[in-house]
Amino acid sequence: MTSHAARRMVKTKRHKRGLDQVKEDLKNPRHLAQHKESKAAEDLPGLGAHYCIQCAKYFSDAHNLSEHRRGKAHKRRIRDLKEESHTQKLAEAAVGLGTDNGNKG
Repeated sequence: MTSHAARRMVKTKRHKRGLDQVKEDLKNPRHLAQHKESKAAEDLPGLGAHYCIQCAKYFSDAHNLSEHRRGKAHKRRIRDLKEESHTQKLAEAAVGLGTDNGNKG
């Protein structure tokens, strides 16, 4: 049996960047550059040369990156990025708590 701490360590090891962070990377190249600078190139697969921005994942060579882009996981991530982000305003509108600027007649 594994301990709770060991399971948490595995979960954080496989943690990816969230959709909001990736959307910010796509909008602002400086944000992406800041993220890439935080990682040492020697520790990354392929010395950090082959990176999928949408999936926030490094690959060892160009062939693996191109194969990844053809795959289901990449296409699913692209679809998720195209969807509108959930905001508090949308949640309130769904419940009916939005502003009503109707006539006061």
